[in-house]
Amino acid sequence: MAGFRIGRGRDNRTPQRQPQQAPQTPYGGAPAAPPYAQPQAPQWPPTGGSGPYGEPEYFGDGGDPHQQPYPPHGPQPPRGSDPYANTPGHTQVFSVGEDPYGDGATYRAGAAPAQPAGPRLHWKQLLSGIVLRPGPTFWQMRDYAVWGPALIVTFLYGLLALFGFDQARDEAINATISTAIPYVLTTAVAFVIGGLILGAVTHTLARQLGGDGAWQPTVGLSMLIMSITDAPRLLFALFLGGENSLVQVVGWLTWLAAGALFTSMVSKSHDLPWPKALGASAIQLIGILSIIKLGTI
Repeated sequence: MAGFRIGRGRDNRTPQRQPQQAPQTPYGGAPAAPPYAQPQAPQWPPTGGSGPYGEPEYFGDGGDPHQQPYPPHGPQPPRGSDPYANTPGHTQVFSVGEDPYGDGATYRAGAAPAQPAGPRLHWKQLLSGIVLRPGPTFWQMRDYAVWGPALIVTFLYGLLALFGFDQARDEAINATISTAIPYVLTTAVAFVIGGLILGAVTHTLARQLGGDGAWQPTVGLSMLIMSITDAPRLLFALFLGGENSLVQVVGWLTWLAAGALFTSMVSKSHDLPWPKALGASAIQLIGILSIIKLGTI
């Protein structure tokens, strides 16, 4: 009975292995792994693949879409820039001396302009401008040397300045021509040299007080101011003598005018306020007063 029950029955055929069906896939989900599925080893790309430095891409499509892979030999930022500048956790480094808006030059009060204020004036416009429009003329000529007009005008002024002093005029008139000519020429040269020295002193004082003008325009313009402002006094002195009361009054008025012109010229040429410009012109004004106006030579 036991043997009949074991292995005998209604269907005593050897049971065959039935093929296993794949499990049902849930709706909207990924297919489930088959039972007893063996895990597969990760597939590494060969060396020199698509990943940076020849390594696999670990992030795939889930990484930052804005993140750029580094070149094969590491990040190569362009010269003068930082690849991490202005990113979270990093601060851009600024080098001292580099100005993105210019060449590093900084404007300071009193600095002379890079370009001349205007074209060079003709000598006629220069001489008339000193009398009629001194401010714009000095500003326009602050970067130009005026040696030609300055030397010629001062020399001609020196030729006539001798006759503005009573004693010197009498000696020149009573002397012979061979003696008077060298005397007059020497006086003219002395006025030119004196104008150069006084103008150089004015320029030096202006620089000491913070000015930044060029010495050639300063000296040349100061010589022109000295000669032009004393022309009215000299004109009256040639006929009335240097000791005449009218000549003395005109001399004082023209000396004050010279002080105003010197102040304006130094202020425009060296970009200084008028008190400092007047202080820079003080020695030259004292020299003109003592030598020319008062006649103490």
